[in-house]
Amino acid sequence: MKRVRCPKCDHYNTFDETLYKEGQSLVFECENCRKQFRIRIGTSKLAATQKDSDRKKEVNDIGFGSILVVENVFGFRQSFALQEGENIIGRYNPGDSITIPIDTNDRSMDRRHCVITVKKGPTGEISYTLRDFPSLTGTFLFNRILGDRERVLIEDGAIITLGATTIILQAPEQ
Repeated sequence: MKRVRCPKCDHYNTFDETLYKEGQSLVFECENCRKQFRIRIGTSKLAATQKDSDRKKEVNDIGFGSILVVENVFGFRQSFALQEGENIIGRYNPGDSITIPIDTNDRSMDRRHCVITVKKGPTGEISYTLRDFPSLTGTFLFNRILGDRERVLIEDGAIITLGATTIILQAPEQ
């Protein structure tokens, strides 16, 4: 089963891709808002086909690590490169300018949920600091909620929960 997102309301509609041939054009009606839209079965012109390991390597080659969004009922697996400085993480919303917009239907994740600050020390070591933005549901580090003004140093493999969505910090390979 494949999911395709409605361009009007962002609702995910599912269909069985095995019933159609590559290159075939399909018309969908969104189950949520009844908008009709068209897709073409096949490979995307925008995204080059890569294996997940290649994507992870490419993201970590940037040098400041990445975050991995764990797939759940609200969204698919995603990976985002971190940059030096403040990385604002939240739910994707058209028009918002945040560093890491997670494409999810998880309404318990705020559009600006938390911040990971990346700093490079004088000897080249990278440090990561996590803080809540503040959000309505809070930011959890290993199932412990962060306080309002609390800042926590985090390391490779840190499990962070934003609403019902889980992300994992992946530091670059040294």
